[in-house]
Amino acid sequence: MKKYLSEVIGTFILIFAGTGCVIVNQQTAGALGLPGIAAVWGLVIISLIYAFGDISGTHLNPAVTVAFAIDKRFEWKEVPAYLGSQLLGALAASFLLHFLFPDNKTLGITQPTGSELQSFILEAVMTFILMMVILRVSVGAKEKGITAGIAIGGTVWFLVLFGGPISGTGLNPTRSIAPAIVTGNFQALWIYVTAPFIGAITAVLVHRVLHSEAKQID
Repeated sequence: MKKYLSEVIGTFILIFAGTGCVIVNQQTAGALGLPGIAAVWGLVIISLIYAFGDISGTHLNPAVTVAFAIDKRFEWKEVPAYLGSQLLGALAASFLLHFLFPDNKTLGITQPTGSELQSFILEAVMTFILMMVILRVSVGAKEKGITAGIAIGGTVWFLVLFGGPISGTGLNPTRSIAPAIVTGNFQALWIYVTAPFIGAITAVLVHRVLHSEAKQID
């Protein structure tokens, strides 16, 4: 239960701070700007990895959990509980933000500014990048060590800076699903539900090839 509670609390904090900063930026006529929003996402990831990494691994993302299971670093029987915990935490954060900012109609939802195909490909590639970093700095299904939090948080930071103006940089299905449910806005949600899984699973497959080649060289 500690693992599941950790995922609930961690995902709550992630979505509350991450989508919350988008809302605050809207409410304050752009006081944070894209650099500020990217910094919030990166810093909260770093903080949460160091806070909960030794308990649940700080997945906070269904795509990451499923990718770890495919890579046999995580037991499939734990996946449903992890995914449910992540969704519960994200929904709690979005409902609280709706209470705090009742006039805000979007609650930080992710939407493409260009074509849906453009954002779909971008989201898949960005999640691939993120998952590759996670796989390389994690031990089993847990992010440990001094550099893991910085590497993963820094990756999220630059991906928000890079992809934010185009796709909103979802990377995480629950990050997009929760505000969509609370606001009732499901436009283009399919992008942010499917692309992260495709990107994360592709990263696992590529990582296996790289890892097997490295073993052969050794």
